[in-house]
Amino acid sequence: MRALVVDHGEAGPVRFADVDEPVPSGDEALVEIRHIGLNFGELNYLHLWPASAVHGHDAAGVVVRAASDGSGPPEGTRVALGMSAHAWAERVAVNTASLGTVPEGVELADGAALGIAGATALRVLRKRSLLAREVLITGASGGVGHFAVQLAALAGARVTALVGSPERTAGLRELGADEVLTDLPGTERRFDLVLDTVGGPLLAQAWDSLAEGGTIHVVGYSSGEETTFPSGTLFGFGEPRTIETYGDRSPISEELTDLLGLVAAGKLAVPVGLRGDWRDVGDAVRALFARQVHGKIVLDVA
Repeated sequence: MRALVVDHGEAGPVRFADVDEPVPSGDEALVEIRHIGLNFGELNYLHLWPASAVHGHDAAGVVVRAASDGSGPPEGTRVALGMSAHAWAERVAVNTASLGTVPEGVELADGAALGIAGATALRVLRKRSLLAREVLITGASGGVGHFAVQLAALAGARVTALVGSPERTAGLRELGADEVLTDLPGTERRFDLVLDTVGGPLLAQAWDSLAEGGTIHVVGYSSGEETTFPSGTLFGFGEPRTIETYGDRSPISEELTDLLGLVAAGKLAVPVGLRGDWRDVGDAVRALFARQVHGKIVLDVA
């Protein structure tokens, strides 16, 4: 069968290859993949994955063989995969703890866009009550950002979305942002929670805008730049402020189910900024790296 595998050469980050058919273990379902979802991290930090391994974590398809231990969805169920290793292939053996059932009325391709981005946003924003709180989402025009803006607004927060340029502000107010910024130092707001996907100098700026008792959750560093805190910046009086890292790789079946339920109820929009064929993955990766896509990239498996 065909799959997209890791390529550490100049032609990378992925290439097509013929690979062996998967052999599911007792707690794995065999899924025929119909759509895959691309993420910046898994493609940009390729050194973390071995060469020629089937790549990817997010996808959606149909169960063609249920798990033999009786767990998970039955044959014929439409499912979304999230944080599931080796997902970009025509057929995948998936632990049932990484599957979410796609409800009727929800497009299967939208399920492929949720995965890492949706679960990351949901897990971070569930860490504290957001009702009437000030929340800042950096990199708000990306995949995590689009979901985070919506989920924070649903939770009753006053949401500020930060993007890198005026061209990337489109649609964020419609998703629930109360304010959209392209420059953080100009704001006088103090934020109770910051979900930061950018890192670099922006992280230090966010710290300066953090309210007493507030928390910054670092979920990415798409800028690729170093963060330097000026001398004395980390000292302060009053209720402590904190910075927390994020690296939760535990199964996300519960989060996928909750997110898909919100989509089915019309409360969560899935931001697919580019839809295409997986044979054109090279073009899609270039668009992703060039920051030309607002939201997620979903490719159909031919």
